[in-house]
Amino acid sequence: MRPTQLLIFGNPKAGTPLMIASPTLAIDLPLKALVWEDGEGKVWVSYNSPEYLKQRHNIPDALVKNISGVRAIVEEAVR
Repeated sequence: MRPTQLLIFGNPKAGTPLMIASPTLAIDLPLKALVWEDGEGKVWVSYNSPEYLKQRHNIPDALVKNISGVRAIVEEAVR
C-alpha cells in the first residue's frame, strides 16, 4: 500500500446545525481529507467540497458557511 494519511476534523458547534437541517450529512461528518501518494510518487489531497456536500445532502444555503472553511483547514494541515 502506498503512503496514505486520513485527516479527520470537525466542530460540533458547526456540524450539529447541519445535521439537524440535513440528517444524511452525518455520513460525511466529521469532515475528512485523504492525503495519498500515487504510483509515480506524487502526493495528492482529496476531500469533498462544500459545494458537493451541499448538493449531495441538500444543505440550506445559510448553513454551508459552517463547512466552507474546509479548504483553508486542509491547506494548513498539509503544510
